[in-house]
Amino acid sequence: MMNSIVLEERKDFILQKQEGCQGSSMRCDANSISGAVSQRACVYCGARVVLNPITDAFHIVHGPIGCASYTWDIRGSLSSGDDLYRNSFSTDLREKDVIFGGEKKLTAAIEEIAKKYHPKLIFVYATCIVGVIGDDVEAVCKSMSAKYKMRVIPVKSPGFSGNKSVGYKMACNAIMELMGPHRPEKKNGVNILGDFNLAGEVWIVKDYLKKIGIPVISTITGDSNYESLINAPAAQLNIVQCAGSSTYLATRMEEEMGIPYIKISFYGIEDTIDSLVRIAEAMKEEAARRKAVEFGEAEKAKLRNFLESYRKNLVGKKAAIYVGGGFKAISLIKQFHSLGMETVVVGTQTGKKEDYEVIESMVNENTVILDDANPAELETFIRDKGADILVGGVKERPLAYKLGIAFCDHNHERKHPLCGFEGVVNFTKEINLSLLSPVWKYIKQEVVV
Repeated sequence: MMNSIVLEERKDFILQKQEGCQGSSMRCDANSISGAVSQRACVYCGARVVLNPITDAFHIVHGPIGCASYTWDIRGSLSSGDDLYRNSFSTDLREKDVIFGGEKKLTAAIEEIAKKYHPKLIFVYATCIVGVIGDDVEAVCKSMSAKYKMRVIPVKSPGFSGNKSVGYKMACNAIMELMGPHRPEKKNGVNILGDFNLAGEVWIVKDYLKKIGIPVISTITGDSNYESLINAPAAQLNIVQCAGSSTYLATRMEEEMGIPYIKISFYGIEDTIDSLVRIAEAMKEEAARRKAVEFGEAEKAKLRNFLESYRKNLVGKKAAIYVGGGFKAISLIKQFHSLGMETVVVGTQTGKKEDYEVIESMVNENTVILDDANPAELETFIRDKGADILVGGVKERPLAYKLGIAFCDHNHERKHPLCGFEGVVNFTKEINLSLLSPVWKYIKQEVVV
């Protein structure tokens, strides 16, 4: 199975399903192999993508200007209120600062924002160069917090100190530091963790929960703000959409605030209905459970004819999946199965052992499963398995087009919702439109195999 393109050190991160399940032997959630040209981002990027959607927060990137530009407005997160989060601030460290230290620059940057905007919340990201030169970012943040009576929270995120998953943890620690001093009175309601309101998706989920009678206290972090976040400890339950980015936060909130959590997914009909029912059951709300079942079945019935009309175009097609988290890959496999399509390659950037075990149990024999893949591996296995479409992010789009196959954007920069019942419609139409485009028959004539 292993092609010569696969580095020897990478072979433990790739599995081809055989009879039975062997997922327990597959390595994952480790630092990227040097020289593998990993698709995974750095610690700083992981932290930034979690915190960026907080609508009234200021984000100061303490490091070279490139770090700030790399992550500027990188999520398609929408806001119902403030839009400060669309700005990016940098201390723009240069050679002189590397030699003499950048604490004065950071202090000046915080003071400029404090005097001009009077914010409630500032996050300060320590990037690679700060980790090397040793600026005391925590001391500067503590001093500025006291001086200007605002929350200035350091985010320890030197890119070289781990991988993107470590960045998620650093962001979750920053959120806990923000919420820590606050213990509001308990309310009947839930927090939505790990939904970043891409294309307004958190609004779709909140609307579903409203329909079945479950109030939402806070969303973390899509369309959130300072006030909503400090009220999050009032919730009775945390529901975790993106397990990779937010399970650590949910675990800390359970241990330190007594808020239990469940993992859910609102991608696809099956997972959307199941999630609504499980939320109602976890809240011990029988009336909400009945409403969830009725609502789900009604929406499923509405989509039946729609899906059948597209299914005839898609049956027998083969899909390759490469996305950020395991929860999304699992939901996508189910969605493709419901359309009569087979998943032949599936990988994630930040999947965990339990995710890959679930994935392996769902796919057919000879399906290739990868953790932290690189473009050469993806190209090799997409060719070998004859995939007709690749679902991925912005970095995978050129690869699909190079291979002359269809592509579906499931990235955090997209502008159309793919969650819930509305998302099923959008996803199905996009898959159909991309697969049936006449351009592929012309491109494939030019592709060198």
